[in-house]
Amino acid sequence: MANMILTGIRKQYGPVEVLHGLDLSAIDGEFLVLVGPSGCGKSTLLRIVAGLETISDGRVEIGGRDVTLLPPRDRDIAMVFQNYALYPHMNVADNMAFGLKLRRLDKAEIASRVKRAAEILDIGGLLQRFPRQLSGGQRQRVAMGRAIVRDPQLFLFDEPLSNLDAKLRVQMRAEIKELHQKLGTTSIYVTHDQIEAMTMADRIVVMRDGWIEQIGNPLDLYDRPANLFVAGFIGSPAMNFVPGAVTRANGRGGVQTANGIALPIMPPESVGEGKSVVFGVRPEHLSLAGEGQGMVTQVTVVEPTGAETLVVGRVGEHTINFSMKERRTFAPGEKIWLQPQPGTAHLFDADSGKRLT
Repeated sequence: MANMILTGIRKQYGPVEVLHGLDLSAIDGEFLVLVGPSGCGKSTLLRIVAGLETISDGRVEIGGRDVTLLPPRDRDIAMVFQNYALYPHMNVADNMAFGLKLRRLDKAEIASRVKRAAEILDIGGLLQRFPRQLSGGQRQRVAMGRAIVRDPQLFLFDEPLSNLDAKLRVQMRAEIKELHQKLGTTSIYVTHDQIEAMTMADRIVVMRDGWIEQIGNPLDLYDRPANLFVAGFIGSPAMNFVPGAVTRANGRGGVQTANGIALPIMPPESVGEGKSVVFGVRPEHLSLAGEGQGMVTQVTVVEPTGAETLVVGRVGEHTINFSMKERRTFAPGEKIWLQPQPGTAHLFDADSGKRLT
């Protein structure tokens, strides 16, 4: 196990800079997840840690060693790829052992490591099969087994579950998390799926356009997003946003939309009257209120899922989502009143996007 420290990481392709001087660290034994939309630079950053991409500037340190200029084989890392990258002409045991054979390890040591990895992943009965004889989930376990046998200081996962169906993704993310708890090896995991990030990470790094927007544990990001981007990206369904302006009257503050709807939140004293802001609240933090209280919402779509009911409606010109555990029936066009649960609404600066505390 080891820590990882990235300092001032920049990456350019010709005149285009895709990573803008990033600083990031992972502590010993941590499961760190890089998440963000396609093109944000998360996979490029992972490949820089692996040594598969050269950097334009900066320093990469793993386990106290400067590995910036070292090739991948000398970095003591193991990587699990999106496409498994198994050799089709080799059986499972040979696929897992191949890297160790290249390092000229003793045959007994290789056999011991393969057996241990197979036991951890519950694939002992598959060692003589070929990749074509395996399911997608089994192939992913073999790819992880090939990484485990290396006994590296650092595991790198590059969207390893994106080729699996939804049910298998849920199963595999639980298995990867359990595997990390058993091994305790520092792990860097890249995904565009914020549910994977929320359920697996010790800490999440939210990226956009080559910048780091926020770093924190999953619930910190969920409850205290730093800006509009993080608030909208983390959480499913996404946070509701309604733009408005701060009003100050009779010593009391409030927020109103352009069409006069009063939003139930008290702006900070430091925010002046007329300031453009964005009101945010998560669907599960809204509750039904009595007529005339909170936000009047016109129902447009009702989506029962069994576990909860998701209601899509409109507050003025803006779409809003509301979820609840109770099984209620609403008719399209019906008016309901929604009130944020105490302390759950957010206010963001409309110009900078930053959260107002």
